[in-house]
Amino acid sequence: MTTNKSSRRDFIKLATVAGVATAGLATACTTNTKPVEKPEKEKLTFLFQGDSITDGNRGRTDDPNHILGHGYCFAVSSRIGADFPEAGFHFINRGISGNTVSNLAERWQADTLDLKPDVLSLLVGINDVNALVEESDTAIDAAAFEASYRQLLTSCREQNPRLLIVLGLPFFFAAGWRKEQYATWNPLTLEHAEIVKRIAADFDAVLIDYPKIFEEAQQRAPIDYWIWDGVHPTVFGHELMAREWIKQVSTRLGFLKVYLD
Repeated sequence: MTTNKSSRRDFIKLATVAGVATAGLATACTTNTKPVEKPEKEKLTFLFQGDSITDGNRGRTDDPNHILGHGYCFAVSSRIGADFPEAGFHFINRGISGNTVSNLAERWQADTLDLKPDVLSLLVGINDVNALVEESDTAIDAAAFEASYRQLLTSCREQNPRLLIVLGLPFFFAAGWRKEQYATWNPLTLEHAEIVKRIAADFDAVLIDYPKIFEEAQQRAPIDYWIWDGVHPTVFGHELMAREWIKQVSTRLGFLKVYLD
């Protein structure tokens, strides 16, 4: 992935958030000094929701230096925001470390619906797996996880039928101090990932296959280089997530294709 103007495609087309076609942008970006044309649809609000992977140790104040955290959410937002400043995009991170789908439900009104996103990116599920592994009192089975997950998205679609939903698959790898737990965690993680796949299809959402990018990345470096404790990516892993997020979302927001080879 690159933001070098000389490698960008000649013509950029923007689809609306619901995938409804709009007029394309026709501009050639042939030099490093020519500015990127702004999207026709301006002032989109991008909301990232989920658990610690999304949280990225984000700040809880209005300090713009830390408000987006230090993970894939930051990488995606900083890139798009820097290249399309005229568009007036708004990027929000509301991930909270340790959250399960039930935790999200408790704060969904204030932390999602009230923010009125145009693009909702959600990654959740690994803490639901953890609750099952630890036999926590708050653990819910797969059926309840799916029902709760669907209700969250239904409430969003009822509020904004044109909402673009982006769903990430949860993942677990045999890395770091959790390496010996792989046999226990992996089947449950795969079960929850399959649920997310079904939901993504039913809600016409963009699906981000994070497990696949980490599997492929191991051809270049060991998994511990990308994920340090089985669950949480390193800075390099977060960059892989950001690249994949932009790649997949570009199928619905055409202006993001400037980042693709």
